[in-house]
Amino acid sequence: MTSVMIGTMVLCFALSVSVAVSIGLAAILGIQASNAHMLISVKEMFNSINKFPLAAIPFFILAGNLMETGGISRRLVEFAKSIVGGVQGGLPMTCVLTCMIFAAVSGSSVATTFAIGAILIPALIKHGYPTTWAAALQATSAELGVIIPPSIPMILYGVSAEVSIGELFIAGFGPGLLIGGALMLFVWVYCKWKGWGKDDGEGRLSFGRATWQAGWALLMPVIILGGIYGGIFTPTEASAVAVFYALVVGMLVYREIGVKDLYAIVRKSVISSAVIMFIIANAGLFAFLITRAGVPDAIGLWLKEVLQGPAVFLLGVNAALFVIGMFIETSAAIIVLAPILAPVAQHFGIDPVHFGLIMVVNLALGMITPPFGVNLFAACTVARISLDRIITQLIPFVLVVLACLMIITYVPALSLSLRDLAYAR
Repeated sequence: MTSVMIGTMVLCFALSVSVAVSIGLAAILGIQASNAHMLISVKEMFNSINKFPLAAIPFFILAGNLMETGGISRRLVEFAKSIVGGVQGGLPMTCVLTCMIFAAVSGSSVATTFAIGAILIPALIKHGYPTTWAAALQATSAELGVIIPPSIPMILYGVSAEVSIGELFIAGFGPGLLIGGALMLFVWVYCKWKGWGKDDGEGRLSFGRATWQAGWALLMPVIILGGIYGGIFTPTEASAVAVFYALVVGMLVYREIGVKDLYAIVRKSVISSAVIMFIIANAGLFAFLITRAGVPDAIGLWLKEVLQGPAVFLLGVNAALFVIGMFIETSAAIIVLAPILAPVAQHFGIDPVHFGLIMVVNLALGMITPPFGVNLFAACTVARISLDRIITQLIPFVLVVLACLMIITYVPALSLSLRDLAYAR
């Protein structure tokens, strides 16, 4: 069954069949090869999206579109640009910094891609940056949406591995800041080398004026994170709060959203959500069949038997997760693998919170690596280019995040110091 599924999927990719259809077709032929009932496909596709945390995706996408239309995203961009936009390559650095701020609201990398990409991808293109590079930058920067809390994958890991979600959230700030800082440093050096972005500071507001204009926008992360850490609402409920806040600010404070705009905003959000949910549904069916074939269990047992010592174990796990993340949706991979790998990690003396951050950061790379990178689909949709054109430009960004992943893996203090300080008795 596994060989039929993988073979079908590779063939469909070679024939340029869409990713979601390729996964779904491969899964259906896998069901046929195993002589299972076809009703499994309907049941598992429904189960894949019938999860309360996934309700945050359409809400956060709607919140992102409201923030975009209502002027919140633009003001966040102007605020970030007032900080880093005055140097050569300041506009790409603004993209990364804005995604870091937006991540503290959205919890979703896809929502971050749409909300920030709709503003910055056209701006980057206007300033002479290649369309493919701008899309690759946006897709990579938006990955911070699931690393900087609140983060849906962290919630899924906490539930699956029975680890404190609060500790995971606090531990996520160190890795998030590391990756964000590394990306900003990389794009600054890269733009210097390429000679891009010499006029990025044009139209830049002063820090004071940008902060004043973005006051209501900057208050949004405070409300969302404060509500979550204060126990007022869950991260999924926070997505609904984000929608309400963005709607009120956009309509009543900034007054950039009219009643006539709501239909277009909701329609755009529904279409974007449907596309993502269709991919998740097909990936969930594929993951179910892979699990049924015993592939994750075999990987877990192999890692436990072959890899000796925590350093070698973590290296092997990172290699395996990087490959798995390319083919299985992040949430599905965490749900399947966390219960298998977390106990093995504890056997090697690895803190489960630290291991959770390793899993989330690694599998988040799957969002920007073909063939199932949902951030790539979103960024390519905004930039109006095909997926194959973005691949070459992605390689340097993936290498930067991989370097950060190695630091996160072998320097546990980066993740655990803030956690230990916050939970010190």
